[in-house]
Amino acid sequence: MLETPDLKFFTTLAAAPSLAAAARELEVTPSAVSQRLAQIEARLGLRLVERGRGPVVLTAEGDRLVRRAKTVLTDLSRLNDELVGLRGDVAGPLRIIAPFGFGRIHIAPIIGKLVLEFPSITPDLVLSDDPYGAAASDNWDIIIHIGQLADSSLVQRKLTANKRFLCATPDYLKAHGEPRHPQELLKHACGVIREDQADVTMWSFKDPKGSRHSIRIRPAFASNDGEVVKAWACQGLGIVMRSEWSITRELRENKLRLVMEDYTLSSADVIALVSPKSLRTKRVEHLIDKLIEECTLNRPGIIGGCLG
Repeated sequence: MLETPDLKFFTTLAAAPSLAAAARELEVTPSAVSQRLAQIEARLGLRLVERGRGPVVLTAEGDRLVRRAKTVLTDLSRLNDELVGLRGDVAGPLRIIAPFGFGRIHIAPIIGKLVLEFPSITPDLVLSDDPYGAAASDNWDIIIHIGQLADSSLVQRKLTANKRFLCATPDYLKAHGEPRHPQELLKHACGVIREDQADVTMWSFKDPKGSRHSIRIRPAFASNDGEVVKAWACQGLGIVMRSEWSITRELRENKLRLVMEDYTLSSADVIALVSPKSLRTKRVEHLIDKLIEECTLNRPGIIGGCLG
């Protein structure tokens, strides 16, 4: 007979790339994972996972179990949320997926404030270079996404506007000259952040007359962590595209300067995607309200090269 902890264990195992990865996720040793799997298989009298080195490969029985287990766990979670909601409590697990830099610097403190207000919430913040890619998983409540979404059936809540700018150090611009037109960027070292599966080498601008210009830059440096790319820019490696949330302090301290201010980049608004299974739970509603409130209060507001 299977119990709820068995279902949670097996869905975690099935989603992991290997037994060792599953052990890290479950915070146990690989031998403990193997032993528990063997116990579940012995109880059922079925083989659920093909043995061998490499990735986890489910048998037909294992695949059927994990699909049914996800449904059972989702229904159980919804039932729990409904019962908690009847009491009017703001409580329970809250899993948020957010971009590396923005999540660490801005989202984490907001979650901390919410938990201080509602101690019965248990937050779990996952930082990723592709938060939207996690939407394929069932195990999340809110995804923080920065930028445009071409197509999404998920419920979206705009948290705040977010303009983007080109910037570089004063020393870099003094040494290499300041570009005045998008085509001149081809002569410069440019850095990119590889995230969200976006085409990060295509930079598009709108000039003062409203005409659009697009250019494909050749990256001189890149990372999947925006803070790393910004740090390299602050060391004088070249020009980068960053959001107003990221470069406020560096502009104020004159570590970075805006480049090509006459040309406007498309905005990358901060959006919360809400999982259908937790759409109306109190803890999710309160977190979204807190995110909108804090983001509105703390938005940098870089206007015309000045800090608003």
